[in-house]
Amino acid sequence: MRKTYCLLLLAALGACQPKKQADLIVYNATVYTVDSTFSTAEALAVKDGKIIATGTSADLMAQYEAKEKRDAQGKFIYPGLIDAHAHFLQYGMGLQTANLVGTTSWEEIIQKLQAFATANPEGWIIGRGWDQNDWAVKEFPSNEQLNTLFAGRPVLLSRIDGHAAIVNQAAIDLAGIKAGQTLTGGTVEVKNGKLTGLLVDNAIDLVSSKIPSPTPEKVSKGLLAAQQNCFAAGLTTVDDCGLDHEAVTFIDSMQRSGGLKMRIYAMLSDARKNYEYIFAKGKIKTDRLNVRAFKVYADGALGSRGACLLEPYTDKPHWSGFLLSEPAHFDSVANLLYAKDYQMCTHAIGDSGNRAILNIYGKYLQGKNDRRWRIEHAQVVNKNDFQLFGQYSVIPSVQPTHATSDMYWAGDRLGAERVKGAYAFNDLLQQNGWIPLGTDFPVEDISPMKTFYAAVVRKDAKGWPDKGYQMENALTRENALRGMTIWAARSNFEEQEKGSIEAGKFADFIITDKDLLKAAPADILHIQVLATFVQGEKVFEK
Repeated sequence: MRKTYCLLLLAALGACQPKKQADLIVYNATVYTVDSTFSTAEALAVKDGKIIATGTSADLMAQYEAKEKRDAQGKFIYPGLIDAHAHFLQYGMGLQTANLVGTTSWEEIIQKLQAFATANPEGWIIGRGWDQNDWAVKEFPSNEQLNTLFAGRPVLLSRIDGHAAIVNQAAIDLAGIKAGQTLTGGTVEVKNGKLTGLLVDNAIDLVSSKIPSPTPEKVSKGLLAAQQNCFAAGLTTVDDCGLDHEAVTFIDSMQRSGGLKMRIYAMLSDARKNYEYIFAKGKIKTDRLNVRAFKVYADGALGSRGACLLEPYTDKPHWSGFLLSEPAHFDSVANLLYAKDYQMCTHAIGDSGNRAILNIYGKYLQGKNDRRWRIEHAQVVNKNDFQLFGQYSVIPSVQPTHATSDMYWAGDRLGAERVKGAYAFNDLLQQNGWIPLGTDFPVEDISPMKTFYAAVVRKDAKGWPDKGYQMENALTRENALRGMTIWAARSNFEEQEKGSIEAGKFADFIITDKDLLKAAPADILHIQVLATFVQGEKVFEK
């Protein structure tokens, strides 16, 4: 009798214990925590911007009193998505220019430019997003019509990958470009002794350097527009690959004022002024900004045949592309960044470009390490070079939608045998056991759902090809989600603070209407983000 009485007394005292305080509880959900065991929960609790608990809905509601409670109504929760390779500022600024993505002919581009010029009657005409591979006549255009229609205004139209551009005569005159001009890592196309207006890789800088700098108001508008679209897509962190220090300072000021809530992993561009700035200042780390990396360019893009290949292009004999700088430059950057303990992140597309960078990395890394030096894209890798990623702990940072965008013509560029080493995400994953995923937006669409679909299903939106593209290199759904969350965080040295839903980490998470891990392949592209939270704050709701 006395024992029963004691047990009842203890139960009563426990019931009287005050509940722990939380700011937010989200319950009645399937929560994919993406922790080390890939566990699921039903609910999560947030306090002071961080996750404080996960568990069953009943347990968390019993343990915590929250200022706000949200019934997820059986929906699905994931860690905030991270785009490990994007161009956030460039994307935002591009929203204020002529959108040429998806154009099916040069004639359609001309029509869009005429409408844009009417709506924007002053200054440069800038557009981005054309791809001659989408046209019936798959040839680079020339600038005759631009010269006639926009004789008094300079025009710069960038290809979708940013590695080729068409400019008009007004822009050529401003840049002082002459027929026969040569430069390292770029080409100025000439036909019959005349400039066509086509510029590839470093040649584009001759013109782009003449464009007046945007006003602070325009930059702010662009950043906020980019943020809005990213939050709607479920992105809570983006890696902005290649910024000057002035842009980083501006981003930091907007974040500190509270207007820019997006978390940004900023890679500084390979330029003397940026090295001098960051080495004098030191690495920058706040809750929303991380600056400890440099973006370097080894070669160009496959679509514009600027990627550096070991053997000539299958569809352009006697042409193998080129490196954008002399090998000695990459070696000197690696030497400097290794000594200063900064991360080196190098764009490499072709098998020759990848080999050159892997060997330079290896010279300094000399075996297994935790420097987390990255190769951005790692798009075409020779079969003998995959093992170098594992040997030197080099991280391949890949963009799955490049595979499904390029699959229509990649075989033409590379040939049937060499293309097997392209977009080889699973082969690359095996080297270190993890791989970060991104989009390269605005080169590709901003949508993480398209990233997931391309990584797992490897088909286009119409379901082509029937059996998927080189499916031996598809990722599992779990690994694709890891690549967009915890592995992307790890590639940024941020896995202790984000990338999974665990106690102590930032309360960055999204709610979706369908289950990424179980949805039918055809439904993945239609999964909707219902809400996005950053540091426990709702920043988007559909």
